[in-house]
Amino acid sequence: MRNTWIICRKELRSYFVSPIAYLLLAMFAIIFGYLFTSYVSDFVRYGMAMQMRGESFPMNVNEELIRPLLGTAGFLGLFLIPLVTMRLFAEEKRNGTIELLTTSPVRDFEVVLGKWLASMLVYALMLVLTGLNLIWLFKYGNPDWKPLVIGYLGVLLQAGAMLAIGAFISTLTRNQIVAGGATFAVCLLLWLAGIAGGNGFESSTMSQVFSYLSLITHYESFSKGVLASKDAVYYVTLIFLGLFLTVRSIESLRWRS
Repeated sequence: MRNTWIICRKELRSYFVSPIAYLLLAMFAIIFGYLFTSYVSDFVRYGMAMQMRGESFPMNVNEELIRPLLGTAGFLGLFLIPLVTMRLFAEEKRNGTIELLTTSPVRDFEVVLGKWLASMLVYALMLVLTGLNLIWLFKYGNPDWKPLVIGYLGVLLQAGAMLAIGAFISTLTRNQIVAGGATFAVCLLLWLAGIAGGNGFESSTMSQVFSYLSLITHYESFSKGVLASKDAVYYVTLIFLGLFLTVRSIESLRWRS
């Protein structure tokens, strides 16, 4: 694991010596902050309207605010994750340094795991910034922290799956724009698969297959604060498959170099 951590630190340094990481963090923080303000404003406005009508139905902060906000964070990741992964291996190929990696004594899975962990840490830092907004809910409200933690875990697993897919696609080209666009396209297809499944596309069996392949279908239990093993296994399996294909792609580059 020592080599993996060295690769991870090197990759993290490359993110933060360029404006890429700062730009992504700023974009994520600004968009999420704006949405947080909008959601809270609507929540307060709706609560005041209920009081004026004399209604006393309790409003659930977790259901009305935290759940849609975390879902929005996952949706934002669909657009930002390709920007994180497009450079992982495509830039190495463009700069000609991929040969150094493929001929080095570091094993392929250590290189892949190190780069994927670095991208995970960048995305995790984005989620930390969202948590700064949610602190205000705990200061002025009384949300349940357990569903919040499970929701964040679901967002992180979902992102990990998309990052693994992006890492694999990044090994297939030396053009970062192509890698980013292809990653977005594949992740978008997996995202929209749940809609096709919900519409009963072609047949009931096909509908179930599309629903199972969907990234958002397996997040629903996490958003409700339920840690379902079948949904966690889906994300872990997708992460493993993405990293496995990435390692095989790097091995093919090693044999050709």
